Amino acid sequence: MRFPGWSLMCAAMAGCAVAAPSGLAPYRVDGDAILAPLTEPPGDPARGREVMAGRDANCLLCHAVPETGVRFMGNIAPPLSGIGSRLSAAQLRLRVVDQSRLNPETVMPSYYRVEGLTRVASAYRGKPVLTARQIEDVIAFLQTLK
Repeated sequence: MRFPGWSLMCAAMAGCAVAAPSGLAPYRVDGDAILAPLTEPPGDPARGREVMAGRDANCLLCHAVPETGVRFMGNIAPPLSGIGSRLSAAQLRLRVVDQSRLNPETVMPSYYRVEGLTRVASAYRGKPVLTARQIEDVIAFLQTLK
């Protein structure tokens, strides 16, 4: 028995373009990655380190990243030392943009998704946690962690 609808859906999901709300850069999910950077020029690792160590992204609340130089870090999420040798920039990009695409049960915030979220304060509705530039900076920093 054939399932043409199922086959069509699987083919469509293999490379899924996401229409971005106004002001957000569009991106395309290919498997477990977003291949194209959200911005040009490429991200800056020094700025990415600052974003990760800052309170806006709050990465260090959950992740240990000794390379940031921050003294106190979380340990409830995987440590990120060496992540640049385990995952490509494209794979990291999807995980920062919207980890829930890979794991719907994740507690990690979707840093670039603005739709389909619950319990968002009105001052933050429709706004991503990080800008496209900040995401690319974070990716550039994570890629240095080899």
